[in-house]
Amino acid sequence: MMATTHVLTGKYRTTGMAPLDLSSCSKGDILKYFEASYDLNESLFVGLKDEEAFYKCPDRLRLPLIFYYAHTATVYVNKLMLAGLMTQRVNLHFETMFELGVDEMSWDDTENYRMGGSFQWPPLAEAVEFRRLVRNRVRQLIEDTPLQLPITQDSPWWAVMMGVEHEKIHIETSSVLIRQMPITMVTTPPKWKYAPASTDTTIQENPLIQMEGGEVTIGKPRDFPSYGWCMEYGQRTFKVPTFEASKFKVTNREILQFVKAGGYENSSYWTKEGWTWQSFRQLRHPVFWVCTKGCKSGCGAALSSHSHCLPEYFTTTYSDKEIRQNSNGPQHGDLNGTRNGPQNGDGCLPDFRLRVMFDVIEMPWDWPAVVNYHEARAFCAWKGSEFRMLTEAEFNMIQGGALGAPSKGVTSDPVFHKDPQANFRLTFGSSSPVDLYPANDLGFHDVYGNVWEWVEDHFNGLPGYKQHHLYDDYAFPFMDGRHGLMLGGSWASDGTYNSRFSRSYFRRHFYQHAGFRVARTLPGAGKSPVVMVNTDVYILGAGVEEKQLTVPETVGLEVVPMASTNKQFHQETEEQLAAMLALQYGNSGQNYSKDLADFCVEKANLYGCPLQNVVQLGCGTGGVVYQLARTYKEVIGLDYCARFLDAAITLQKNREFHLPRAVTKTEKSMTKDVITVSIPADMQRNRLTFKQMTWVPNEIPKANLVLLDFLDRVNNPKAWWLRLWEIVTDNGIVVVISQKVGKDELAADLNKKMDLLDEQEFQFNNGQGQTEITMATIWKLRV
Repeated sequence: MMATTHVLTGKYRTTGMAPLDLSSCSKGDILKYFEASYDLNESLFVGLKDEEAFYKCPDRLRLPLIFYYAHTATVYVNKLMLAGLMTQRVNLHFETMFELGVDEMSWDDTENYRMGGSFQWPPLAEAVEFRRLVRNRVRQLIEDTPLQLPITQDSPWWAVMMGVEHEKIHIETSSVLIRQMPITMVTTPPKWKYAPASTDTTIQENPLIQMEGGEVTIGKPRDFPSYGWCMEYGQRTFKVPTFEASKFKVTNREILQFVKAGGYENSSYWTKEGWTWQSFRQLRHPVFWVCTKGCKSGCGAALSSHSHCLPEYFTTTYSDKEIRQNSNGPQHGDLNGTRNGPQNGDGCLPDFRLRVMFDVIEMPWDWPAVVNYHEARAFCAWKGSEFRMLTEAEFNMIQGGALGAPSKGVTSDPVFHKDPQANFRLTFGSSSPVDLYPANDLGFHDVYGNVWEWVEDHFNGLPGYKQHHLYDDYAFPFMDGRHGLMLGGSWASDGTYNSRFSRSYFRRHFYQHAGFRVARTLPGAGKSPVVMVNTDVYILGAGVEEKQLTVPETVGLEVVPMASTNKQFHQETEEQLAAMLALQYGNSGQNYSKDLADFCVEKANLYGCPLQNVVQLGCGTGGVVYQLARTYKEVIGLDYCARFLDAAITLQKNREFHLPRAVTKTEKSMTKDVITVSIPADMQRNRLTFKQMTWVPNEIPKANLVLLDFLDRVNNPKAWWLRLWEIVTDNGIVVVISQKVGKDELAADLNKKMDLLDEQEFQFNNGQGQTEITMATIWKLRV
């Protein structure tokens, strides 16, 4: 019985479809692609037994499933509004509530809810109606908007494709989360088809194949005619020496030996970060394996005491459920048989079973193991000091030459092939045997699909990386050295998500449908390059956290240090903080902050604006908002720079902030200064709220005054510019302090919604006794 079929606003669907060639697609093609993606995402939620399951949290680091059900519809609206294709919102309340997910930066935050563990989510029926309304609006938009080919990153249609491909990412995310739900809360939907447990040949060995060294270039050409995410573009060439890599991805049978050898209890196999995580989670085996020992659950909130590892999951036989017969291979073996793996000594129960999407099944030992980066790294260390995972460059080398150069167009990407001979696009609703599909021309199986492959590199942008203004924060906040890189896609990857160019990133402790392949550097062949981010990243409230920049010399890798391609991280220095403090608090109170606050109040009075609330985008260390709080009753200061915000928040709490200056060493002496700034006792500190944001989300309320004064230091000015008209009240003004306005398309974009009231030079004291001049523009909503 399925109690949640009413979550469908379209058709029930269990498989994906090939992506679009953006140089030749029609409106009909785009509409079909959109509908298929929308249908497939909703169809996953049919597998939840009742509405109560939507409000449960399958992972303590994620939100309840109701969020993921509605989130993708919200992104459609928000991105189409930014692109100008949609001019009226569907439901701003929902488009705010379901806009932002969790902050996944910390693995030990037991209830990492952005909105708080007691947040009241709306009834499911309202979320279903919201998705229905969004579907209809997007469908109408596709039908009514003129289409000009090719669709490029500069085209408004790019926003449509962005919404579709974002939904496909969440098809995979939601499938992982549903797989983590208690088995009693899910039911197998109609036509859901798992892969066979094995082929006719049991995989007892996983030989290493020698790969000759050479040169490899990574990166998607900007004119390639398919949708791409920002971190796929750019280009980097590596010289890779000869190496070996396993023919198959590491299987459950191989991981079993690691488990039996006590690998999960032996800290010597784990990195420092990995062992800290393992000590917290207390895993005895991979997370989707099921045993009888009541292992600690990773679920959150009301499910935190749940265990997936209970004896009752071994007492039912497969025949108690509908026998799944699939057309692509043999059905699973009998639970009480011995074909697919070992049993306990008494011959009654197998050692382990496997949780798949909606069932607990007999362990398919020939499927690839699903693990996180820490487990993969520990397995390699257990296997031998010279073993490791592939690097990104090596992974690109084992893709083989059969596809040809990207210049050939879409035929060079396997996701466009009608019969790709790989397990992706939900051909099956599960992993499949590692030998089910033929090897590529180099002898490697499953280079695409089945499960993602963790590689050793840190996630970072490629040279030439540039954010797209419609989704400015998609990837760059995670180029911090704490996120791992996954390649190749999985069985649940749809659309372009498992393209040959796809580069996916997660914290190393996170779970996706991901595994790995064992690699080894050959003696005397030279070391393979592995990219690691060496930029220190300051975390709000935590400071600079240690990260691992090296790998053991025994594994034959050469670390290629690379600065984070997130340029904003490079502003997180004490020198930049000292400069901002001098600007905003220097020169005995006659400084930038007071000058700018006085200027804004003067303009507000001139144009008859209320003096109730203000939002400053680019508040730095808070100097301007403290001055504005003398006049305005509610003030929000927003910045992306954690060091700046830490100083602002400390001032709000203590009225003083102290910054020890770097030590200055000369031949004769060594000195150390302390910068001290303070705010007067009569400052209205209770009127202030500080937020760290990398763009302007819907949660930023409308204000009588919107002050934007940091365009000259952001990565992507247009991303901050596009929503100004939505966060100012009808009777308010926007004040922009920047030399950039008028020099590019920014003014033209805002002119579509607002009128320019004034443009003049703005003079201010830079905090060091000098006067500087920049430009100020004042804007008002067009009536």
